Amino acid sequence: MSKEEIFRKLRANLLNYDQQGTEKAAKEAIDKGVSPLEAVNVLSETARELGDKFGRFEIFLPELMMAADALTAGVNVLRAAIPEKEIPKAGIVVIGTVKGDMHSIGKNIVATMLTASGFYVQDIGEDVAASTFADAAEKYGADIVAASALMTTSMPMQKEIVDYFEGTEIRERYRIIVGGAPVTGEYAQEIGADGYGADAVKAVEVAMNLIGKKEGK
Repeated sequence: MSKEEIFRKLRANLLNYDQQGTEKAAKEAIDKGVSPLEAVNVLSETARELGDKFGRFEIFLPELMMAADALTAGVNVLRAAIPEKEIPKAGIVVIGTVKGDMHSIGKNIVATMLTASGFYVQDIGEDVAASTFADAAEKYGADIVAASALMTTSMPMQKEIVDYFEGTEIRERYRIIVGGAPVTGEYAQEIGADGYGADAVKAVEVAMNLIGKKEGK
């Protein structure tokens, strides 16, 4: 099987939301000596295509969730075969769902899309306190902190995170992105966040823009 055939197989399985098929195609790529970095790029481009379809309402959340699972399965196989020094890192993101909120689906999709786009992502889970976001940002040397809230009752915790970073005088070191079903761009501005991701695709765009500004690009 040629490299091009393997790439077509990777792409087709991801477009079909086939988790097992994508994982199998990723393993075939490794077995055939295909560059795992090139294979990851194929999956990343395909994931962005699916993200664009989601943005145009051509696919919906259930499909995007299945695509995220398939993408994760393939990327995990391929990344394990890439020497650490060769893994491109657009930036480091600490992501979690805020205190009082146990929802994970949206956060997981965003984390997967960020990973596929070249970010090193540290997922710190659900029901995460502001101080834990700060500790993780410090520990992992994050560029961006992404805080998800899926309920109106947990949205105030996003403001608490911004306030905590300011109160501990580390605010200038990090860019804070907020998102979640009830969150709006206006709310993000109101609480002093640096960005707002309306969905996973927008979150990646915002993260890329913030990294560029941080590095003075």
